[in-house]
Amino acid sequence: MPKKIKIKPQPDSVLQYLMFLPKDYKASETKRWPMILFLHGAGERGTDIWKVATHGPPKHVNEHPDFPFIVVSPQCAEDHSWSNDVLLSLLDGVNRKYRVDTNRVYLTGLSMGGYGTWNLGLAFPEKFAAIAPICGGGNFINVLLSQKEKTAAFKSLPIWAFHGAKDPVVPVSESERMVEAVKKAGIKEVKLTIYPEAQHDSWTQTYANPELYEWFLEHKR
Repeated sequence: MPKKIKIKPQPDSVLQYLMFLPKDYKASETKRWPMILFLHGAGERGTDIWKVATHGPPKHVNEHPDFPFIVVSPQCAEDHSWSNDVLLSLLDGVNRKYRVDTNRVYLTGLSMGGYGTWNLGLAFPEKFAAIAPICGGGNFINVLLSQKEKTAAFKSLPIWAFHGAKDPVVPVSESERMVEAVKKAGIKEVKLTIYPEAQHDSWTQTYANPELYEWFLEHKR
């Protein structure tokens, strides 16, 4: 039987979020932990923080209480999209409050959160050890600016994107064009997994795959 979810809603001056801490977090006062920042999709916006646990890592930890990551899952306000400034403020606050290994911070999100992952990850590649955008897309200007202004961090940012081939909401071409753009811009490790029969929900299969989390842990900033 799965255990009760071990995440707690956290008030914040910027936005509220769900926080999951590994079960051994309190066993050591010095150990630092890898962290996943998860960005939900448009359907989970609002003020009911528990909607954020509908999909993705905050749902995954409910069935896998031994999950070895800190997981931070903020909630975007209704009628808003993800803001880089707001997310960076949250990230900085969490890094100060919790024992995060800042060389092992990973970013992922689905749909609207997939767009947020592309945008935040490419604009601030120095903040993340790897990113995994799911059924999203991005802005080429972030590729161009980061390529010129943050060359070393940009080119060393590992990216694993995921998309359903039959997605009627966000066309698979959105991921394909971003992957092609970052490859041309010089990012060394980029891969795209396309599920041939999947529609918009390409996240359930992705977040249930232990290979994603193993891949995260292979990378440090």
